[in-house]
Amino acid sequence: MTDVRFSKAGHVAHIRLDRPAALNAITIAMDETLLAMWTEVNDDPDIFVVTLTAEGDRAFCAGADIKEDGRAASPIAVGGGITGIGGPLVEVRKPIVTGVQGLALGAGFELAMCADIIVASTDAAFALPEAAAGIIGECGVVHRAIRQLPYRVALGMILTGSRMPASEALQYGLVNEVVERDALTESVERWCARLLAASPLAVQALKEAATSALAVPLPTALASRFAGIEHYLGTADHSESRAAFAERRAPIWKGS
Repeated sequence: MTDVRFSKAGHVAHIRLDRPAALNAITIAMDETLLAMWTEVNDDPDIFVVTLTAEGDRAFCAGADIKEDGRAASPIAVGGGITGIGGPLVEVRKPIVTGVQGLALGAGFELAMCADIIVASTDAAFALPEAAAGIIGECGVVHRAIRQLPYRVALGMILTGSRMPASEALQYGLVNEVVERDALTESVERWCARLLAASPLAVQALKEAATSALAVPLPTALASRFAGIEHYLGTADHSESRAAFAERRAPIWKGS
């Protein structure tokens, strides 16, 4: 058992952490399974969107399982390398929608931050407990937190281990939406529907352009050409967008 479930419905792939008794802490086996799942998401042209959710009431993910066989968490890439911690960074080309309930701690917080859209339940809380617990590995979560939160807000969390409730996460733009727990699944599905209404190839091209240019100055980004956008201009979906506009109808996307 790897404690991660994978399923597909239409053009949406669903990845679900399923180890609630251990607060969905990620084991090495789960990590390896997640790598295979992200690879399938990238390689399957019929997948346009992927969701990342978790079983249980107490936690989305409590981080890497540092108790596993007495080993430290450092061999775990956290999400099969999606974070780049303990292994190569895996860039997921398809948009990721994550639903977070309960605790998202340490590497679990980092896994959530790898998503493009985050929906949190009202009882969700985010924290980086490494310093307070005296347990520090590669700690890649700090690099994402300092980029996705205001500088002093992020450092306050990093250095003290204090928890950020969902309401504050929304205030600082860390999450897209906060909903009641029983509305979490519905909200995730609603975001998926919004993404599916757009051209999947355009979404992927824009995600690539936006994220890949983060590390360069704005003038460089503005002067750059992006392979995904260049490719999209020659696709059937791009032709469909022009035809649908001219014919005043909703486009029918094929992802090709």
